[in-house]
Amino acid sequence: QPEEVTLASDVDDIDRVRRHYGFGAVVLLGHSWGAVLALEYALRHPAQVSHLILMNPVPVSASDLAAARKVYLARLGDEMDRQRAIVATAAYQAGDPESVAARYRIHFKPSLKHPEDYEKMMARMRAGFLSQGKDGIVKAQAVEDQLMRETWDVAGYDLLPKLAGLAVPTLVIAGDHDFMVGAGEHIAGAIPRAELVTIKDCGHFAFLECAGEVRSALKRFFGRPRQ
Repeated sequence: QPEEVTLASDVDDIDRVRRHYGFGAVVLLGHSWGAVLALEYALRHPAQVSHLILMNPVPVSASDLAAARKVYLARLGDEMDRQRAIVATAAYQAGDPESVAARYRIHFKPSLKHPEDYEKMMARMRAGFLSQGKDGIVKAQAVEDQLMRETWDVAGYDLLPKLAGLAVPTLVIAGDHDFMVGAGEHIAGAIPRAELVTIKDCGHFAFLECAGEVRSALKRFFGRPRQ
């Protein structure tokens, strides 16, 4: 049930999967908000993470979140009013897949650099919403709300100071078109010896928009000597 899902339970689920397959230390990759979960897991279980990859991470501090929201609102412009109108409808609140897809068409438009990649992502998302159905969407929204209450909604939220004690080899991948301005740079700066790769003409979905550059960054990262 959604009310049973917490930040701690998500972290425990990651470790349960690791133990189920009999893995020792694992390579852990978190994309977007998944980077928050990856960091929380690595902070709690550092011996179980051999390498940490944070792709297009979201802000992990209140100040970075405020900066990202400012850029996001500037890029959306008047479209923000249309997005708010969709979110306020009874159909959206009830988890109607088409209404949710319409909202995310607006939400993610400033996130991708190239129109063709944007359309690919929207097609995948719409298919996912249709597959989930209303009940699945409503549950997912409730889970998201709960996780926000434990992180971004906390006054003065700031995970950065904790990262100074993280000794896991870390690669942070960011796109120069991502509206999460400064998030990757500040996370990489907070983790000792973390490597930051910023990809030109790339937005929030680097694995889709800049797959070749991502592969190159991963090869270099895993090929470098351990310190």
